[in-house]
Amino acid sequence: MAEAPDEMPVSGGNPVAGNITRAEGHVEPAERAAVTGHAGRTVWFTGLSGSGKSTLAFAVEEALIARGVAAYVLDGDNVRMGLNRDLGFSPDDRTENVRRIGEVCRLFQDAGLVVLTAFISPYRADRDAVRALHPLGSFLEVYVDTPLAICEERDVKGLYAKARAGEIPDFSGVSAPYEEPAAPDLRIDTSRPLSDGVATVLDRLGIDSGGS
Repeated sequence: MAEAPDEMPVSGGNPVAGNITRAEGHVEPAERAAVTGHAGRTVWFTGLSGSGKSTLAFAVEEALIARGVAAYVLDGDNVRMGLNRDLGFSPDDRTENVRRIGEVCRLFQDAGLVVLTAFISPYRADRDAVRALHPLGSFLEVYVDTPLAICEERDVKGLYAKARAGEIPDFSGVSAPYEEPAAPDLRIDTSRPLSDGVATVLDRLGIDSGGS
């Protein structure tokens, strides 16, 4: 994988709690990379429900592990079952959902892992805020560009039918907005074979796809 990214100040709002001080460790990113053999990265897959984010993220994870890269997927539904189980799908809750997982990604990335996320994350400002948490070069936004009509045709979870029937409010692409990335680091066309998408991500990470 490419060399460790340049460090930058961590951004974000001020904590509500007072009388706290950031604790600084003694291990540099290059030292962690010497142990794992690679730098930490966050690969953020965004796209509509049914676009193929999770499928692609898990396939990339499998390919990375096979190549000796420490990788882990944080899937939107899975995170909402635990860490973010107190959040719904209102605009404010969506923003908080992305903020929390962005902070978790930053910790994973700092620990030297390649963390892959599969979240609709419908708002550009929220995705940009997560990028701003990361050192320069360590955040990769991947737009899984699948047209709404194709996502509805798949409707793998039966959600679009419920949204169209008014049973699910605030559903991205139907009753709530989805703001496409203006300039994603990668745009994946899911009409092509899954292996092509995996190879594209691995190539951007500086990893030999090995024919995947």
